[in-house]
Amino acid sequence: MVCRLADLRNKEVINIKDGMRLGCVCDAELDTCTAKLISIIVYGRPRFFGIFGREEDIIIQWCDIEVIGEDTILVSCCLPSSSGRRSFFRNLWGS
Repeated sequence: MVCRLADLRNKEVINIKDGMRLGCVCDAELDTCTAKLISIIVYGRPRFFGIFGREEDIIIQWCDIEVIGEDTILVSCCLPSSSGRRSFFRNLWGS
């Protein structure tokens, strides 16, 4: 299958280790010397409707990409625990 970079932006990224939806591809890193794709980047989710900025971007190395399908990209990578709602309430109540 041939895929353009513009087509990658419409694909959803899913981590097969935990089944978590990471988001859609927003950017890509290319090595201009070897003309190879180094990684794909998924922008971090907005915090409180974007008022408090965004979470850190997720950078997925080429070696962690398992399958690039028609609509999704399956990756197998270990990501740091998300700083989402659950972590917020754990910190708030000290649990």
